Order: sequence, then C-alpha cells, then structure tokens
Amino acid sequence: MKREYVYLKPEEMPRSYYNVLSDLPFKLDPPLDPETHEPMRPEKLLAIFSEILIEQELSDKRFIPIPEPVLEEYAVYRPTPLIRAGFLEEYLGTRTKIYYKYEGVSPTGSHKVNTALAQAYYNKISNVKTLITETGAGQWGSALSYAGKKFGLEVKVFMVKVSYEQKPFRKYLMNLFDGTVNPSPSNLTDFGKQFDDSHPGTLGIAISEAIETVLKSQNAKYSLGSVLNHVLLHQTIIGLELKEQLKKVGLEPDMIVACHGGGSNFGGTILPFIPDLLNGKNIDLVAVEPQSCPSLTQGEYRYDFGDTAGLTPLLKMYTLGKDFVPPAIHAGGLRYHGASPIISRLHHEGLVKAVSISQEEVFNAGKIFAQIEGIIPAPESAHAIAYVMNEAKKNDKDSIVFTLSGHGFLDLSAYSS
Repeated sequence: MKREYVYLKPEEMPRSYYNVLSDLPFKLDPPLDPETHEPMRPEKLLAIFSEILIEQELSDKRFIPIPEPVLEEYAVYRPTPLIRAGFLEEYLGTRTKIYYKYEGVSPTGSHKVNTALAQAYYNKISNVKTLITETGAGQWGSALSYAGKKFGLEVKVFMVKVSYEQKPFRKYLMNLFDGTVNPSPSNLTDFGKQFDDSHPGTLGIAISEAIETVLKSQNAKYSLGSVLNHVLLHQTIIGLELKEQLKKVGLEPDMIVACHGGGSNFGGTILPFIPDLLNGKNIDLVAVEPQSCPSLTQGEYRYDFGDTAGLTPLLKMYTLGKDFVPPAIHAGGLRYHGASPIISRLHHEGLVKAVSISQEEVFNAGKIFAQIEGIIPAPESAHAIAYVMNEAKKNDKDSIVFTLSGHGFLDLSAYSS
C-alpha cells in the first residue's frame, strides 16, 4: 500500500490568519470586568496583555497578515502534512477515507508553537522582556519557551502539579529552551500558598498564579495558550492549510474532528470551515473532550472566570465552574474548566457538536494508532482518534478528517500506566 501524503509548498503557506468573527451572524457577548461586572474596557487589559494582542482579540477584520519574522519561523516546520490513514482504514475494515492533519512535526511536538511564535513576536516588538504563563501537560509551556528563545524573551511557566510529576521530560524540554518552570500550586504566589501540598493543581489555579506574578513584575506580560480569540486566530493556520490540501485531492469531508480542552486545536482546525457551513455545506464539526472534564457536553453556558482566583475577565462560555478540580487524567492539556467563548457560542448555536470519551477508550485508540500508523499520539490527540475510529466503523461516511495535534513521545509513562 502506498502511503498518501498531501503537502503544500512553502510558498503555499497562508500569509494571513483568518478571523471568524467577521463572518458570524451574531456578536459574541463581551468580556466583563471582574470588579464591576460591566463590559471590560480594553485599556484595563494592558496590565497583562500587549496592545497588539488586545487589538487582535477585539478585531473584526476578516484576515490579519502574519508578520514576516513569524512566517520565517513557521517555515521551520510548516506547512504540516495531511496524511491518509490507510493502514487504520484497513485495520477497521471501513470504506470511509480517514485523513489526519499532523501538527506533531513542530519543534516541540504540538500545534501550540503556532500561537507561541506569534505571541512572542508581538510582545517582543512591544518591548516586553518576560512572558509568564501556565501549562497543563507541558505542550504550551515548552512551545512558549521555544518561542521566547527565538525572539529573545525570558519565559516563566507555572505547570499543573499532577502533570509536572507525571511528565518530567516536558519540564526538561522547557529548560532546554531556557524556560523556568514551577509546579502549581506553588509557594511563589499568595494564591498558590492557599493550597495544601497534596493538591494536584488545575489550569485555573496555574493561570491565577501566572497573572498574579505578572501584576507584581516589571516589563512582563501574560501569555495564554488557548481559549481567547487571538489564540484561536493564530491557530487558524491549521485549518487554512487543511482547506488547500483538501482541494489538492478533491476531498470534501463529511466530518472534521479535533480534541477539545480550551479550544485552540479544535478552533484552529474548524474555524476556516465555518463560512462553508453557514453557506449550506453539509459538514459535521466535532469537538472531542474527556468524560472527566466535559465542559462542552456537561458544562453550563454562562459567564465565568477563566481562572480560579477570579483575576481574569468574566467570559461567556461553557464552564464546569472555576473551582472545578478535574481528576488527575493523563491528558493534562484538556483539564480545563471552561471553553473558548467562540467555540462555546458556536456550540450553543448548534454549529459545532461535542462528545466525550473515557480515558480507557482514549489510550486503547492511541495504542492501536501507534501500532498501525506508526505515530504515537499525545493523549489529548488520541481523544479525536478514538472518536474517529468509532465513526469510521459505521461505514456511513465517505471521508473523515481529524487533527493529530501532537506526538506522544513525552507521554510514554501515561501509556505504560
């Protein structure tokens, strides 16, 4: 069997990000000031974000040009390949064609580098010296550490404690790029000190620690790896490339699937297809999340804080509540209580679907995929694989496409347990 790859030439890489807000038939509910519960004034966000990123967060321009220095860094690993999972099709005995967009070829092994490079660049030209952030499984922390090294910024990371202990090599990867990483909750912040040493940590707590540190620092800004509009904006390079690759093989998929935690991977994949959906094209866009942290499938659609301490603006989103503590699952990148406001609204309007998968099913699917297709998927990405395998067995679709958002070489301890 011939392995089928669909490549784009470097000169075919998108030159602009796509902003779905320009095409939506509705306006998102505005972020609210945590002090007044009135719509947040943009200037108040300057305490934690650079002005350029705030402009992108609020922009309604359809396309936003990608800066040349960022394009030069993207060229290290982009465009990423679209691969037909022919061996998996044969294993499943399905007539459904399965393709996956593989983001694991990036320097740190996941899609997170797409927005990390953009955010690092925009902060660099804004004279920021230090970026402070949180990370779950460590994919975002390592991506931002890499980007910070590329653009000459110091990077400090608060890593959710359970993942810090489960995934020590992600910590080493951050250190390789001169990022500093501390487990969260930590004793470095007033908020972190409120928790017992046995607390496993959450992304909400780590976000609170990062923001508290930014507010007490000079020439430092906060950087977020998911949820916000500008993060999903940068990630649309995935879906824009995918659209061009599908044209090359004349494929119009019945379904596009991606795992979902905060929404960056799912949003980056599916947002460029929203105009097609709005224009009547029949395509299912499916977010796959863990049963143990089911924000879209079991959360409430309401305003909530993005962090546990209540330092962030209130966002209209699907949420399990800012104090929700997910079980210590191995897919640490999906252990977040809320969902992107964009994805939340699309789900609320019935434009995208959401399902949840058990951890056992996820790792079984990841193991099969590694053995059959030769790529060890990150536990987060294996959520999409598990769902796609179930759907392909039904034999009622011509084609399914999913994003394999990262490799699992640094998650082998998860597979072993």
